[in-house]
Amino acid sequence: MVKKQIEARGVRDERVLEAMRAVERHAFVPDQNITAAYEDHPLPIGYGQTISQPYIVALMTELCELEGNEKVLEIGTGSGYQAAVLSLLAKEVHTIEIVEPLAKSARQRLARLGYRNVYVYVGDGYAGLPEEAHFDVIILTASPPEIPETLIGQLKNGGILVAPVGEYQQELVKLVKSETGVTRRTITYVRFVPMVHGEKK
Repeated sequence: MVKKQIEARGVRDERVLEAMRAVERHAFVPDQNITAAYEDHPLPIGYGQTISQPYIVALMTELCELEGNEKVLEIGTGSGYQAAVLSLLAKEVHTIEIVEPLAKSARQRLARLGYRNVYVYVGDGYAGLPEEAHFDVIILTASPPEIPETLIGQLKNGGILVAPVGEYQQELVKLVKSETGVTRRTITYVRFVPMVHGEKK
């Protein structure tokens, strides 16, 4: 999977490639989809949500530029797959999921698999996690119409935010925050589930 679907498509960070090899995607996929676990496309995980395709997980992780000491906020835990990859590359990962059953199962799965530096919360990703701010990196695995200012406010100066943005046509963007403002760069076009706003499910 890593050699043919990720490395061959331009992901070069050796630490990211090693993390993608280390995290067993089949452990994060429902049993009925287990035979497709290492194919390069999203898979349903229930409640209208998906586990992202491996290439996109690797690409977004590489864009985070993790060196090992970062405090990361992920919006959209899903099955916990992206959080598991991040946890091997950062100091700690705080991840929010609005769908409570998914958050509970991800928390149990990550603990069972030994990912000790991942903290799962049930909540609205649009609010971020003010009690744990500020973050070195924020990554969204669902697409809002626009990046919430709340999340930019919880990013450290010098921090990176990686997210799909848009409704019908989505762009994968990388934001870098500095004392003078935020720079934004479009990386590619993507398709993610919408970022849900509102009450916990």
